[in-house]
Amino acid sequence: MALAQRVEDADRGEAHHAPAVASALRTIGTERDGLACLMEAVGNGLGDAFTAAVALISGARGRVILTGMGKSGHIGRKIAATMASTGTPALYVHPAEASHGDLGMVQPEDVVVALSWSGETTELADIIGYARRYRVGLVAITSNTGSTLGREADVCLTLPKAREACPNGLAPTTSTAMQLALGDALAVALLEARGFSAREFGIYHPGGRLGASLRQVREVMHGGGQMPVVPRGTPMRAAIAEIDAKGFGSVLVVEADGRLAGIVTDGDIRRNIFRNDLDALNVEAVMSTKPRTVGPETLLAKALEIQESMKITALVVVEDGRPVGLLHYHDLLRSGVA
Repeated sequence: MALAQRVEDADRGEAHHAPAVASALRTIGTERDGLACLMEAVGNGLGDAFTAAVALISGARGRVILTGMGKSGHIGRKIAATMASTGTPALYVHPAEASHGDLGMVQPEDVVVALSWSGETTELADIIGYARRYRVGLVAITSNTGSTLGREADVCLTLPKAREACPNGLAPTTSTAMQLALGDALAVALLEARGFSAREFGIYHPGGRLGASLRQVREVMHGGGQMPVVPRGTPMRAAIAEIDAKGFGSVLVVEADGRLAGIVTDGDIRRNIFRNDLDALNVEAVMSTKPRTVGPETLLAKALEIQESMKITALVVVEDGRPVGLLHYHDLLRSGVA
């Protein structure tokens, strides 16, 4: 194909994609404006209702039951998943299925969080009635405080009116973005109120790279007889033999009482390889006296950050100043975090 033809085709392609890009920018901008309105609302009157919702859910002995129809239902499922993964037991109940037996999933000690932009979703009627009859806590997420859902709720989180990104003003776009953001805000406020730790987060996320990064150093470090260790005063020849035997490219040097004194690495040996008296030296003459250390409870993600930022391959794991393990970069690779 001639160069002129290829340029002409490329120009046509660029022109073809320009409307799509403009559409994307309009959509994102419209949703951004909706989130800005939501932030302003939370900073004003909505903040009091939000605080009340957090208190109601935190004080419940049961679970959070998310429910909603259509797009609101999909958002409800995501909020339930986020809450469950951050220490707030939660599940989604489809409102139509609730009317055919799934109301048995809702118990008096639970709190129902119902999503409906209009607040008049027909399918929510039975679960709202059930919550009122059996004194189940009810939180509404709606744009209409005066709706059936808004009036019946113990706490009504009223979303500000905002223009949908859909050019017809019909497809839920900005509205669902605000629902999702408010649901995330609830989940985060609840985990902060509970003091939910990264360690607990790891319990609920054992799979994949995220799960690996939330494991602790003690789970993958080499300890006991696997550690390359020599006492202070050891000749370098013996120290090198220990490095070769254990295969970590380094050896830990300890005081007579077991406290960490330093580390001799392959790099230390290379920097001294041309010394005529290397064989006659003790480890003190070559070792680094301030090796990088971590505690056994350190998260693997943090250990990886230290190794990569310091450009080192091994970390000494210490407790009370004494080495209890060695963590090599290869251990992080095998764990899946690197």
